[in-house]
Amino acid sequence: MKEENTPEFVKRDSVIDDSKYVQWLSDLKQRYRQSQIKAVVRINQSMLEFYWELGRDIVALKAESKWGTGVLQQLSADLQKIFPNEKGFSYTNIRYMKQWYLFYYERVIIRHQADGKFDRPEFCHQVGGELLLPEDFALVPWKHHVAIISKSKSLDEALFYINEVIAGNWSRSRLEDEIKSDLFGRQGKAITNFSKTLELPQQQLAQEILKDPLDFNFLHLKKGYDERELEEALVTNITNFLLELGNGFSFVGRQMELRMPGGQTFFPDLIFYHIPQHRFVVVELKAVQYIPEFAGKLNFYVTAVDELMKGEGDNPSVGLVICKSSDKTVVEWSLKDIQKPLGVATYQIEQVVERTVKELEQQKKDKKQ
Repeated sequence: MKEENTPEFVKRDSVIDDSKYVQWLSDLKQRYRQSQIKAVVRINQSMLEFYWELGRDIVALKAESKWGTGVLQQLSADLQKIFPNEKGFSYTNIRYMKQWYLFYYERVIIRHQADGKFDRPEFCHQVGGELLLPEDFALVPWKHHVAIISKSKSLDEALFYINEVIAGNWSRSRLEDEIKSDLFGRQGKAITNFSKTLELPQQQLAQEILKDPLDFNFLHLKKGYDERELEEALVTNITNFLLELGNGFSFVGRQMELRMPGGQTFFPDLIFYHIPQHRFVVVELKAVQYIPEFAGKLNFYVTAVDELMKGEGDNPSVGLVICKSSDKTVVEWSLKDIQKPLGVATYQIEQVVERTVKELEQQKKDKKQ
């Protein structure tokens, strides 16, 4: 008799009914698929190594100074003639190869020559002032590399996006959107009290998940929107919201009931769980400027989540106020003596439409009731 966990493809196609054979066949299928993935990675790595070396040659040979400004166009034509079936030798692509190598060369080697320090071991500095292609670069498609060097202003920014593409398996459109929203500049910029409320190994990890400002331009809210409408819009667009929060977030619930032992109930706006860090993240939304009272309320919610929801293997929960605007001093002072790890971030929305006269009148009636 076949075991219940026998793979479906084996149940349908295999003649041999022995469970060990079935499991072996299943393992072979998985191993072959893994080998296919590795083959794609190796092909990508080989291509990138060639592109990197070609860019290095152009820089090292000072080709344009030696053979004239038209040398790259001539090189493109010659390579396409030699390799007519290859699509990577256009003039534009060869220019990007040069730009790719030069971007890192100028920020690693030239800086090393200026201050005498080589602090980028991932590039394996070679004798003669050359750079080797970092191993992780092979995990990033070529067009992603082009987008990164075309938009990044610093080495740290470029390497940040390289790591994010690898960690999140980003598509090129996702990468371009994140660069456009300046994810690098916003990452970890929320004001927090983590340095006082979390142990040292957790401080940086927790800080990395909090951006400021958060980009809510995927929402289409009407002018004069309130917190309930903001919350509803974010939940309706939960996929975009999770992408904006960052990798590893899972949506737990909206207005979840926190029932106290004495019977009182409380309802925080949103609760998430950050899977890599094993912690709950409690979010309070405010469609107004930050005021100190927000910290006290959120502090209680985080305590309640730790008491009622936190599991044995979970790290301390984190609270985040997301508000329309904030004053840095007010935020810092309000968090100074708070014992729970809290942060405050703002959000930005560019597309806000006017309400109709009828909607404004109805809103006034609702408030009176």
